[in-house]
Amino acid sequence: MAENEGEKSRFKRVLGSKALRWVFGIPAAVAVVLFLASFLLDEPLRRITETNLNRDLKGYTVRLPSLHVQLLDLSISLKKMTVIQQAHPDHPVVSFPLLKASVNWSGILAGKLVAEFKLIEPKININLLQLRSEVDSTVPIKERGWQQAVEDIYPLKINSLKIYNADIVYIGTDQKRPLILSHFNLQAKNIRNIHLPDQVYPSSFHLDTAIFGTGQGSIDGAANFLAKPFPGIKGQIKLEKVPVDYFNTAIPGLNFSIHGGQLSASGDAEFAPTVKIAHLKNLEIQRMNIDYIHSQLTAGVEKKRALMAEKKARELVDKPGILLIADQVSLTGCTIGIVNKAARKPYRIFFSDADLQAKNFSNQSSHGTAQVELKAKFMGSGITTASAAFRPEKAGSYLDLYVKIDDSQMTAMNDVLLSYGDFDVSAGVFSLITELHVKNGTISGYMKPFIRDMDVYDSQKDKGRGVPHQMYEMLVGGVSKILENRSHQEVATRVDIKGPVGNPETSSLQIVVELFKNAFFKAILPSFEKGKSGTGKRR
Repeated sequence: MAENEGEKSRFKRVLGSKALRWVFGIPAAVAVVLFLASFLLDEPLRRITETNLNRDLKGYTVRLPSLHVQLLDLSISLKKMTVIQQAHPDHPVVSFPLLKASVNWSGILAGKLVAEFKLIEPKININLLQLRSEVDSTVPIKERGWQQAVEDIYPLKINSLKIYNADIVYIGTDQKRPLILSHFNLQAKNIRNIHLPDQVYPSSFHLDTAIFGTGQGSIDGAANFLAKPFPGIKGQIKLEKVPVDYFNTAIPGLNFSIHGGQLSASGDAEFAPTVKIAHLKNLEIQRMNIDYIHSQLTAGVEKKRALMAEKKARELVDKPGILLIADQVSLTGCTIGIVNKAARKPYRIFFSDADLQAKNFSNQSSHGTAQVELKAKFMGSGITTASAAFRPEKAGSYLDLYVKIDDSQMTAMNDVLLSYGDFDVSAGVFSLITELHVKNGTISGYMKPFIRDMDVYDSQKDKGRGVPHQMYEMLVGGVSKILENRSHQEVATRVDIKGPVGNPETSSLQIVVELFKNAFFKAILPSFEKGKSGTGKRR
C-alpha cells in the first residue's frame, strides 16, 4: 500500500515538473524566437521607414542609419537619425541619437491602445538662412508631412512624450553668439485625453531648460492638445538670470543695442480657442545698458513699425477674451539711452543708474491706471526723478508725466549743443522741470529748464577753430550772461507744449516724442530762438 502511494507521489512530481517546464518553457522559447526575429526585421524595417519618411516630408531629407525593433515589448528604436533641409543641406536641422516609440501601458489600463515616445539628447540646429527658407516656403506647415512622418515611425497615436537633455541652437546675425537652450527636458502626459476627459485641460506637462548658458527657465502647466481649432494651453512660467544682451541676436533690426543685464520673471499664461491671457506677475532686469538708435537709413522703417505697433495696441484695448497684464516691472542699475545718428552731429542722451518701477499695466481699462516711478542720473550727473500715470482707452490713451532734473553737468551735453546750436560749453549746470498731459487726443504741458554758470567760449579749447566760430561762441556766451537771472545767476525759460495727437497718418507716440523733443531743444537753446524774453510755444 505504501509502495503504491510512493509511486503516485513520484508520478505527481514528474507531472508537475513537466507542467512547470511547459508553463515557463513555452513563453521563454517564444521570447527567444521573438528576440531573434527582431534582429531579422531590423534592416528591412529600417529601409521601409527611411523611404516612407522621405516620401512624407516636403523640403527635407531623412537619413536613418540604424533601427531596432523589439517584438517583446512592441517597441521600435531609431538611432542616429538626422533631418536635413534640402535648401541648406550643410548640416542637419535635427539629430536624434535615440528615438524610442513603444506602447503606452497606462493607456492600456484605460482600454486605449496608444503610444509613448522618448527622445534622448536630440539636437536642433537652426540658422537664419534656414529659418528664412521655412518662412518663404509656399507649402503650408500642415501639408509638409510632419504628422504623417510621426505615424510612419509608429502606427499608434502619441499619448506620452518625453524629451531628455535636448539642445536647441539658433544662429542669427551674430554667428559667434548663438542662442542656446541646453539641457532641455519636456514631459507631456495624457495627450489623447484618455484620463480626466471631463476637465478643461486634462493633459499635464513640465518643461525646464538652461537659457543662453547662465539662465534657467521652466513651465508647469496643463493642456488640451485635442481642442479645436487649435490646442489650449495653460501654465506657470518662471525665468531666472537670463542674460538680456542675447536678445540683440534674437530680435535683430529693432534699432536696439543691448549690453549686459540679467532678466528674471514669473507669471502665468493661458492660450486657448476661447480665452487668451498673459499675466506677468513680476519682471526684473538688472544692470542692463540699452540704447535706441535712430538713423536716417532706418527712419522710414521706424515710422512704419511705430504705426503698426500703435494699431495693434489700439485693437487690443478692452478687447473681449484677451487680457494682458503686468503687475510689476522693475529696472535696477540700468542705463537707458537714445542715439540720434540722423542729426547734423550724432549725439546720445542717456539716463544712468536708472531704477524704474512700473505697476499695473493692462490692455483693459477696467484694471485702472498704470503707475511708473523713475530715479536716475541725466547724462551721468543730473539727479532725475520722474513719475507717470497711464491708462489705455479706446478714444486715446491717457497719460500724466512729471519730470525733474537737478544739476546736470552741461559738458556732457556738448554733442547735443553742437548738433542743434553749433556751439559747445566748457562749464555749466543744467536743470529741468516738465509736466505733460495727454487726454482725448490732445497733448498739453510745459517744459522749464534752468541753465546756471554756463561758459561757452574757452580760449584754450577753441583756439584751433576758425575765427568766425570763436566769435560766434563768444556771442553765445555773452547772450547767455545777459539772460541770466541776476539773483540766481541762471538762464530760465519756459516752453509750452500743445498739439493734437490723433493724426491718422502718424503714430501718436511719435507726435508726443517730437513735441517733447522740439520743446526740449528749444528750451535749452533759448538764445537762438525767437523771443529772447525766454518764452516760446511749439505747436
